[in-house]
Amino acid sequence: MNFTQFTLSGVDADKFLQGQLTASTTKITDQFLATAICNLKGRVAFGLWIKRVDDGFDIVLSDDLADDFKAHIKKYGAFSKITLSDPAPIYPCVVDGLPTFLDDENDKDWVNFAKISLTQGNYWLTKATAELFQPQELRLHQRGGVDYDKGCYLGQEIVARLWFKASPKAWLHLITQPNQLSDKIQVVCQFDHQALVIARPDDLADVEILPMMNGLNESVARTG
Repeated sequence: MNFTQFTLSGVDADKFLQGQLTASTTKITDQFLATAICNLKGRVAFGLWIKRVDDGFDIVLSDDLADDFKAHIKKYGAFSKITLSDPAPIYPCVVDGLPTFLDDENDKDWVNFAKISLTQGNYWLTKATAELFQPQELRLHQRGGVDYDKGCYLGQEIVARLWFKASPKAWLHLITQPNQLSDKIQVVCQFDHQALVIARPDDLADVEILPMMNGLNESVARTG
């Protein structure tokens, strides 16, 4: 699995990304945050990780989505004072027990990155899985990647409606992957014999569901 990093900078970088990301730029720090850019139907077009740097934001996503991401920024950023860097490789690794990314290929540790990511719901989307899932189905709001109090962004009306007026029927689970899965179960990402999947709980009756860390085992529905 390969990842690409872009740096988005310029005087309008904050404002531009505030109208793109499901997260609020006010909560982005110097540590990578998992968030998303949705399409107009409220489905995640780009699952990405972002952190704040001195001259803007570093953005990481699957390598096979790099060209689509560049085209997206060119389209929506045409009238904003922003600059998108050339893509550069970045490597999955584990630091202090957490999955993250570093620039040095010598630090690459895909095996442990993937294993820990699955237990933390830290999914990775590729071109094949782009635009299939809503943020809430992916439990992104439970990981700080969706801000329901911020202003408008792409797909915001649908994402907000699902949160305030409805609830997903299927959502993210970690399972031990059998040889054959029901076609009602959508695989988000997988490694070894485990997978993060989107499914209704009833459709997982014959599958071993594994616990995830950080409170990602409860329902995704709004309770208050």
